[in-house]
Amino acid sequence: MLIRDYKAEDENQWIRCRVLAFLDTAYFDSVYNYKEKYENPSIELVAEEHGTITGILDIELDTEIRKVCKKNSVLSGMIWHIAVHPDYRRKGIAAKLLSEAERHCINKGVNRIEAWTRDDKWVRDWYYHQGFEIIDSYLHINFEYDEMKGIIDSKITGIVPVKMFAHYSKDEKDKIRKSFKRVNECALFEKNL
Repeated sequence: MLIRDYKAEDENQWIRCRVLAFLDTAYFDSVYNYKEKYENPSIELVAEEHGTITGILDIELDTEIRKVCKKNSVLSGMIWHIAVHPDYRRKGIAAKLLSEAERHCINKGVNRIEAWTRDDKWVRDWYYHQGFEIIDSYLHINFEYDEMKGIIDSKITGIVPVKMFAHYSKDEKDKIRKSFKRVNECALFEKNL
């Protein structure tokens, strides 16, 4: 397996890896048909085996404190994507990508990394195993049509909200969890390098 920098010609395989990796997670509906571009410097790595992209990792870097990461007092990096193709899991690919990214971060003067993830136990366990800790969280709520009555209405005649995604960051998280069908805790993990 080769860990290397992402190249523009990797985009189709990068997208395929990300989509397939997210399908059995709480982020199953976070699907894009393009790879995001970053406005700040970034570390973009892929794992490749026999010409196939098997893992991806993107970290956007602060150029000044709190430029990208908001909970920091030192230059930090935000993991926007880390994923391993389902056919290649349990081979240490994500850990190798992270280790290489951490080396790049240290070389660039970045002393800390953050990552947001939802409440998949196996994903959170991986972050803990890599030395991360949770420092904050809020809720992601995916409303279906029948749950939106009384919450949101359109002021434009003919437009009917059918689905909605929202963040909830107040104190009544248990009440919110019981009130709606699809609620995920989104936790902020951090690791000091």
